[in-house]
Amino acid sequence: MTDPRVYSPSEDTFLLLSAAERECRDADRVLEVGCGSGYISSRLRVGRPGDCPEILASDINPYALRATRDTGLEVVRADLLSGIRGPFDLVIFNPPYLPTSPDERIDDWLEYALDGGPDGRSVIARFIGDVGRILAPGGKFLLLVSSLTGIRKVLTLLEDAGYSPAIFLREMIEGEELLVIRARRSEDVLCSSTR
Repeated sequence: MTDPRVYSPSEDTFLLLSAAERECRDADRVLEVGCGSGYISSRLRVGRPGDCPEILASDINPYALRATRDTGLEVVRADLLSGIRGPFDLVIFNPPYLPTSPDERIDDWLEYALDGGPDGRSVIARFIGDVGRILAPGGKFLLLVSSLTGIRKVLTLLEDAGYSPAIFLREMIEGEELLVIRARRSEDVLCSSTR
């Protein structure tokens, strides 16, 4: 049973895991930001004979880190990417994306997994502004977003920051569209297309 202070695997988790399984290679150095229960990172290790990707999981929530460490993964407590050094070939992030007004805040550890700020993009914007610092050359990241967050606005944030985003997977869940965006630096995409 999952600690109630830790975000339990849900539809968004499963969709992001599906994308991560398609993108993760055995030789990759992988970072999962906001790992929650550690479900995605631990599943990336399952069923991989021989070499496994090197996985680091991070979260600001100490209860999430305990749950993830219990799966045997290496963990680090961090506020997004603060204090984390790369390079990573693949970064995975299921951010808090729910638009949340100040009076809706619940002031507990689970809030870190849910509260995306007034427009749902506050944490996403911080992540986009820093992820390039830890990406390996040719590296990519997977970002889960919701129609509640404003998909076009997230894509614009990525493009404005110099990334080439593509919608990788999408799924409708109870009137909400969830999707995984795969993004690389625009110059990496240009270099690979000219080879």
